[in-house]
Amino acid sequence: MGGLGRPGVTAVKWSAVSTAARFALQLLAQVVLARTLGPEIFGVFAIGMVVLTFATFVSGFGFSWSLLQRTTLRDQDIRFAWTWQLLVGAMTMLALYLLAPLLAQYFREPRAQSVIEWLSLACLLTAAAAPATYLLQRDLNFRAVGLVQVGSYAAGYVAVGMPMALLGWGTSALVAAWLVQAAVQLVASYALKPHAVRPLFWYPDAASAVGTGRTVFFTNIVNWVLNNMDRVLIGRLLNAQALGLYNVAYNLATMPNTLLLGALQPAFLAAGARLQNERQRLGQAYFQMLATILVLAVPAFVFLAVISADLVRLLYGPLWSGAAWVLGTLFLSMPAYVIWGLSTPVLWNTGRKHHEFALQLPLVAVGALGFYFFAGQGIRFAASVAALLLVLRALVVGAAAFRALQLSWTGLLPQLARGLLLSTLAVAGALAGQELAGRFGQPLFSLMASTFITLVLLTSIVALRPQVLGEQAAAMVLRFVPGLAHLLRRASPAALVKTLGEQRP
Repeated sequence: MGGLGRPGVTAVKWSAVSTAARFALQLLAQVVLARTLGPEIFGVFAIGMVVLTFATFVSGFGFSWSLLQRTTLRDQDIRFAWTWQLLVGAMTMLALYLLAPLLAQYFREPRAQSVIEWLSLACLLTAAAAPATYLLQRDLNFRAVGLVQVGSYAAGYVAVGMPMALLGWGTSALVAAWLVQAAVQLVASYALKPHAVRPLFWYPDAASAVGTGRTVFFTNIVNWVLNNMDRVLIGRLLNAQALGLYNVAYNLATMPNTLLLGALQPAFLAAGARLQNERQRLGQAYFQMLATILVLAVPAFVFLAVISADLVRLLYGPLWSGAAWVLGTLFLSMPAYVIWGLSTPVLWNTGRKHHEFALQLPLVAVGALGFYFFAGQGIRFAASVAALLLVLRALVVGAAAFRALQLSWTGLLPQLARGLLLSTLAVAGALAGQELAGRFGQPLFSLMASTFITLVLLTSIVALRPQVLGEQAAAMVLRFVPGLAHLLRRASPAALVKTLGEQRP
């Protein structure tokens, strides 16, 4: 990407390939599991996952994160991170197992106790896998990272979870899938990136590693609260059925988003760490990413929001119809989620690692009040609060990143205008397709018609007026699909020449 050079672009390309494969596997597994198990069982498992994600942040603490941020790395750094990751992971696993009865009582769901007890094992597995995972990311070896992610998910959910669900194992199928995925990821990561495992409890630079870990820990806690307080209160104030509907809608809405961030954020963070003293190049890469999100991602998510009801009917069936409105609302806020996720590495790579935690702390109070007053009124109100909170987080963290890189927000206004124009066409195409297929009464026909008409509209305007993409988005597209150079030559001749020149040996 502009400013990151060829290694960064290669890393993102490998991330994108693995992202596409993981998206396909994840969608397949989630659809089969949701149709087989139903909202209530998913709600019980969601309680366990809310607790586990918090425990995972505690068990990780951030020791291995320092491996990614250090400009030079020694054997002692790795041994220290590994030792303490393992110890804290084991202690967190034990604490979560012992607290399982109280946590199930808080959620008023006795079935969640055994789920939490079994999932506590994942704390140790995830903590043990962290050093090798971050070392692979540090090397920009996203080919290996992607293979591990795809392989572990396939082993957990496709090979284990789906067959168990079809055989009637209920929540145990979801628990087993998660644990197998974590175990395979641990073994595969270490096999691809072996590292020293001899214990080291302290060394001269330990204070620096602990300081970084402490910052990561508190930042992760704030992010966990902001990302999960909706499900905590829905699980407490409503029931497992409502939580299951909400959680599946949330997961489906964030699935392309999480995978997109999973492809871009680690590569941007790792490559950006090498540009800590080159703010201009880092700023160019960051601005180009945001421009691409506004021009291309915003119309895509708007289109998904319009067709959300058809998506739910087709993928999950009538039992899940209550999730459609939630899904549409969350889709509209997903571009903000991507902007937030790409802004946080800027803060870390510009010496502002404490800012992500400090800036978002006031939003915890805002979100807590919003969910407390509205979550009990139903999942639609909770989804509205969650969407608004994502937008606020993007604005706060994004503004800090712009200040750090001395960029101007006004430069994004033309990109936003382009995105809104394309979004209008996406909405028109989706509604026209739904109207055309309405007589058939089948979600598949509606989705096919909406997608076809929308693609025709968008590709036509890009072919006739490629300038609608703008220089930044066109340059980004060319980096990954050079074959479109002839089509996009009128969008930005200067960017075209520069981009293709960078791609030559």
